[in-house]
Amino acid sequence: MSAQVIIIIAYFVITVIIGVLSNKKTKSSESFHGAELGVFAIVASSTGEWLGGTSTTGVSEYGFNSGISGAWYTVANGIGVCFLAIFFAKLYRSLNQISINGIVENFFGVRARVVSSVALTIVMLAVGLSQMIAAGKLGQSMLDIDFNVAVIGFAVIFIVYTLAGGMNAVASTNKLHLIAMYGGVIVGLIFAIKAVGGWGDFTSGLKEVEADLAAKGTETSFWSPMTIGFPKVSSWLIASLLGACTAQAGLQPVLAAKDVPTARKASFLTALCAAPFGLFTAMMGMSARVLNHTDAEFADSLLNKTTGVTDAKLALPNLMGTMPAAVGGIVLASILAAILSTVSPIILAAGTMMSKDIYERVLKPDATDKQKMFTARLLTALSGVVCSIGAIALVNLTAVLDIVYAAYSLRGAIFIVLLLGIYWKKSSENGAIVSIALTTIVAVVWKVVQLNTGAYPINNNITETYAAVVTAFVMTLIFSLIFPDKKDKTKLPNAQ
Repeated sequence: MSAQVIIIIAYFVITVIIGVLSNKKTKSSESFHGAELGVFAIVASSTGEWLGGTSTTGVSEYGFNSGISGAWYTVANGIGVCFLAIFFAKLYRSLNQISINGIVENFFGVRARVVSSVALTIVMLAVGLSQMIAAGKLGQSMLDIDFNVAVIGFAVIFIVYTLAGGMNAVASTNKLHLIAMYGGVIVGLIFAIKAVGGWGDFTSGLKEVEADLAAKGTETSFWSPMTIGFPKVSSWLIASLLGACTAQAGLQPVLAAKDVPTARKASFLTALCAAPFGLFTAMMGMSARVLNHTDAEFADSLLNKTTGVTDAKLALPNLMGTMPAAVGGIVLASILAAILSTVSPIILAAGTMMSKDIYERVLKPDATDKQKMFTARLLTALSGVVCSIGAIALVNLTAVLDIVYAAYSLRGAIFIVLLLGIYWKKSSENGAIVSIALTTIVAVVWKVVQLNTGAYPINNNITETYAAVVTAFVMTLIFSLIFPDKKDKTKLPNAQ
């Protein structure tokens, strides 16, 4: 058994033990969803929403292709969480809701809560599905396990410990994951720079890559923060600014804070933890690009023999192959930690929304605590199963990540609807419901058109994020005026 496999097995065993032991703190349905959390527990739990498989393998791919600008993914997430901390953490926590859709109900009504819950649950499951694909691919490439077996194995692990302790399990295990993630990528970057010959060879190698690309007609600057392009950067920023305020997996720990000051302080610290992470993984991708340029054997390992095209998605896994086995195992554990730290809060968030917003609020408002606990665990487990089955069924669909980004756009658009509900007295429940439905359709159609034609419907700079946000704003205005509420609502004058 290799050192990498031993390290991974040990890491999973520790994770499950910590998660199962947290069951002692989970005595009621409220504690299962989260209650009375302190700063460190909130930071660890919330950070998992923002640092998943995309922030590791995805950002390293951007680093390989475009350089340090790929780090905008996590930087944008950090900025988004800062936005939440400054403007909405206090308001949200003061409303004493554990679901973002409960906040939607506060300003619109029960029907809007249900519609919003359905839309955001789909978003959560789409994100969870993509994380399971990333986990399965990693297990397949690095541990030589069949993809389906890897997905099922990982699913059993995170479902077991999440069901055991709920939010307490997420908080406890994510403390371990957060330490493993940062420790792993820092160690990995050190050895990646060492693999290319040191910092001097790393920087000179990047210049050689840039010169080679320029000779082929492609101008690229690996140290420029805007190489990936303004449309991509701005789209990520908008989606993060708005999505941070409706991301149930990231918000649930904040809503479960023991008090308002704790919620706000934890949000700032979460942003501080999330933002820099992509800098490390992007630079690991850049190291792989230098190796691809200078090492023929490494370049061959990234080459698709059928198409003759370099596969940047393999940059990080193959980079670990250049490291000592134990170090590669530590880095691999950090990547899996990033994925697990996201999947667990995501399935808990999906289960929370379905149980709190639909089962408890509409279907059985008089449920006993025992019934609530059983239903919450059942729906959380079902969410994990759906993510796993979806990962197995859609693994060969190249557009999965693009669909996930479209889902992020929908999440941000729903915040626009909520924002109007908070500040605009004429916003109506029917207007919100119609707007959410139409925004969902627009976001999906926008992305489908782009995937099939290579261009967005109106202008190639108008991404699905812009389309969804504008649609949400305009449709809420129009349909709130067409279908006004029968009685006026009292708006909170200040969201800070």
